[in-house]
Amino acid sequence: MPILETRELTRQFGTLVAVNRLTMSVEQGEIFGLLGPNGAGKSTAIKMMTTLLPPTSGDAQIAGYSVTRHAGQVRRLIGYVPQMVSADGTLSGYENLLIFAKLYDVPRREREKRVRDALAFMGLADAADQLVRTYSGGMIRRLEIAQSMLHRPAVLFLDEPTVGLDPAARRLVWEHVQQLRADYGMTIFLTTHLMEEADALCDHVAIMHLGNVAAMGTPAALKASLAKEGATLDDVFIHYSGSALESGGTYRDAARARRTARRLG
Repeated sequence: MPILETRELTRQFGTLVAVNRLTMSVEQGEIFGLLGPNGAGKSTAIKMMTTLLPPTSGDAQIAGYSVTRHAGQVRRLIGYVPQMVSADGTLSGYENLLIFAKLYDVPRREREKRVRDALAFMGLADAADQLVRTYSGGMIRRLEIAQSMLHRPAVLFLDEPTVGLDPAARRLVWEHVQQLRADYGMTIFLTTHLMEEADALCDHVAIMHLGNVAAMGTPAALKASLAKEGATLDDVFIHYSGSALESGGTYRDAARARRTARRLG
């Protein structure tokens, strides 16, 4: 049985259909990527799956729990790392995690070990007592992933987890994401603009365009579908989502991405 399913999941804003009858399933323990240009509906879709935004129609289920009827149960089963920075820079890494452990009702007797283990897992043990405002962008992202894994979620949602990071920091985050799956059997659902990232991490991907799923499958199968020697996932993205020029997004999209990049250093 899939750990995550959406059935005709739809969200409208007035006359704009941001996500149109999204139907997909994700198996337990896989890494699934939702790809698409800015404005394609990726973030809207992930917000519905994480109960942050109610669907206009349709539904999604996490481990059999509906996001519309069982939102409380769903929230206990998931972790979420948003695109924008969510860690508190005025607190230490340890203090950030301790607050999250309390919010997620991690038993008092387990909190210290969970927090220390999560910091060690993400390579932050030596920086645990430093203020987060002194962290590099890659360290902040790893801290946010550590926060989201404290309660051992069944599904971890990552919304553009490496936006604004340099290549070395990006690859370090990739390694930790793969280790989460290997060590904890965690299912990872991520959105990204980076085809290299999707190709390196994802077992399956779906490409969205104007609120609709234009293609879905393994990266290898999608590349083979083009019947083009040496086809890349970039080629697949351009083929199914329209011209590369459409991936630039709106002024608001560009401004948001740049703000995130600046905050991550």
